[in-house]
Amino acid sequence: MNGEKDMKFILSGGGTGGHVNPALAIGAAIEKYYPGAEIHYVGTPNGIENKLVPSKYPMHHVRIKGLKRSLSPSNIKTAYLTVTSFITARKLLKELKPDGVVGTGGYVCWPVCAAAASLKIPCFLHESNAVPGFAVKMLEKKADVIFVNFEKTGQRLPAAKQVIHVGTPLKDVFYTLNKESARKSLKIEGYRKVVLSFGGSLGAAVLNQRVLELMESYGKDHPEVLFLHATGARGKQVFEESFLQKGLDKYENLRYFEYIYDMPQYMAAADLVICRSGAMTLSEIAMLSKASILIPSPNVTDDQQTKNARLLSDQGAAILLKESEMDGQSLRSAVEGILFDEQAMKTMEEKVRAFAVRDAEKEIVCQMTRVIEEAKKKA
Repeated sequence: MNGEKDMKFILSGGGTGGHVNPALAIGAAIEKYYPGAEIHYVGTPNGIENKLVPSKYPMHHVRIKGLKRSLSPSNIKTAYLTVTSFITARKLLKELKPDGVVGTGGYVCWPVCAAAASLKIPCFLHESNAVPGFAVKMLEKKADVIFVNFEKTGQRLPAAKQVIHVGTPLKDVFYTLNKESARKSLKIEGYRKVVLSFGGSLGAAVLNQRVLELMESYGKDHPEVLFLHATGARGKQVFEESFLQKGLDKYENLRYFEYIYDMPQYMAAADLVICRSGAMTLSEIAMLSKASILIPSPNVTDDQQTKNARLLSDQGAAILLKESEMDGQSLRSAVEGILFDEQAMKTMEEKVRAFAVRDAEKEIVCQMTRVIEEAKKKA
């Protein structure tokens, strides 16, 4: 890679943070290896990407929406937007003339990457989930390279030109953190064990309730265990009212936040993580070698989170609890079964470590550079 060479890239992914964050990690890697690179981002007008994408990346929009699985009048509008979004994306790419286009999932990346392929601009996809999403499957034959988080995902992309297992791009901090330094930084060295739980930026009502029950039935009787829980914006008020009503504010080892801004530090400090099973979160858990109890969101398209979690649980690398089947007792039993069983915890840490792939972002940039240089030679 020639770090002095100016390059121009377009990133696209949206709908959830799980699609946007890998794109941003790839963007950061591009900037690292190509300091003079120009990066643009394409999203939808109302998507979460508008909040997450740094202001230094010019933001462009295309209008696209998902197809309903059942017969619906909205599918007529979707069909219309599918055509117009492709035209809009093609016009944008002709204006910007990028060296490469990167899609990380979500409906928005379909018109952008399809337009790139039609213009013979090198096109790359990254699939974080165990089972490829709709947009990635639609682009399977068009992309020059599809990067995957899980090795088995490649088996579901038989028509792809090239599939490379790289893991998921992460922030650099995940490669340098350790438990001791994280606990010292957070000033929580005095606890024997630390349990971290969260359900996403907005929160998860059922998970919040079960963690509250866990704190009441187990946490208050174990002062040597520190419980740290993020309620999410929508769940904070209900959680806080119950927390105070139950008198849990009297226990120093039971703590909650609306949102944890320094998640890498908190995850590094934890012995056990209780959380959803989005692909990005699982990659972070694997990189930090954390024992975990995974409670997949039942509201994700195609039940992707359960499929992600099952890849780990089938190998003994995590415990999978379905939200619909979980009660306070089952969560407590899962916590008790691993928290002070040093061998069980060590085994889980070792097995989840096998899912970690270091330097995904560097490998992605290297492979993109290769394809782009080959395309320029042929031009």
